[in-house]
Amino acid sequence: MSDLTHFNEQGRARMVDISDKHETVRIAVAHSSIVVNEEIYQHIQNGTSKKGDVLAVAQVAGIMAAKQTSTIIPMCHPLSLSGIDLAFEWDLDSRYELKISASVKTKGSTGVEMEALTAASVSALTIYDMCKASDKGMVIGPTFLAEKTGGKNGDYLRDRSPEMKL
Repeated sequence: MSDLTHFNEQGRARMVDISDKHETVRIAVAHSSIVVNEEIYQHIQNGTSKKGDVLAVAQVAGIMAAKQTSTIIPMCHPLSLSGIDLAFEWDLDSRYELKISASVKTKGSTGVEMEALTAASVSALTIYDMCKASDKGMVIGPTFLAEKTGGKNGDYLRDRSPEMKL
């Protein structure tokens, strides 16, 4: 269990002590996606959803989720976030797929990967929630960390295969 930082000597869960870690600027970018049908695509594009501006609500939901990550992921540290941004891009090559990118930034002693992943996930879930009356067959994912900078473990950049572009 020694390689798993969220377990103590007894093998029980713990929150990692970050008090000795140096403060650095840390950025994480996570991606998710949601596949919808043509009707939902048209409603989102034309702003005709009965529940309002789907992407505006999903953007705010993602921002709120990033700020609340430590309240829903048990071992996450509460962080002071200095920036959160979400971007949306349609991939219409073979289906109606909305790609979601969440970028989160802080200056602190621990990274913001979980906050970025949470923002992207909740944004996709919000789109599902706002559009489920039209079609419950929407598919969310994959959701993944695309990159991170800062911290003692250094930078990370995911291999960008064609199916995971954004």
